[in-house]
Amino acid sequence: MDDKFAIGVLVLNRPGVLTRVSSLFSRRGFNIDSLTVGETDNPLYSRLTIAAQGDCYVKDQIVKQLNKLIDVKRIAVLDKYNTVYRELLLIKVNCVAGKRSEIIEAATIYRANIVDLSTESLTVELTGETLKINAFIEYMRPYGIIEMCRTGISAVERGNRTLEMRDEKKAMMRGVSGEPSPRH
Repeated sequence: MDDKFAIGVLVLNRPGVLTRVSSLFSRRGFNIDSLTVGETDNPLYSRLTIAAQGDCYVKDQIVKQLNKLIDVKRIAVLDKYNTVYRELLLIKVNCVAGKRSEIIEAATIYRANIVDLSTESLTVELTGETLKINAFIEYMRPYGIIEMCRTGISAVERGNRTLEMRDEKKAMMRGVSGEPSPRH
């Protein structure tokens, strides 16, 4: 049984919300594998993607505890078969004479972008599923990884399913503001 899961959370875009969400995890002894957050197209909200591990009990407890937070407006346990998952990697590798073309060729095969180049190093940007990111890191390891940074996963459900607050989005488009409505 696969115990990894991802949860999409729509929260009010206010100071301290991220602290309250992450504190909830530490108080309950749950570990966060990755946490990404950013403002949505509606500036009233931010979207979190939380990756974690645990059985059904742990998953249910996390959802129940998140639901108790006043700033949380929508929660969805993301179905791994109906969700698009992506992660961003920035990786800087040694670029010794004679190896530069090999690294550039590998970046091309992985559909990555070279974002910085010096006489000693090469920095590559790669977006993709976690397995692709991990494979690229392992391929780059023999060249000598100088530094790397990963975002953790971001995820959206396929098709018409969304965490978006449709009523509030329509109101924002009409120029009406105010507090979001309660969870549905």
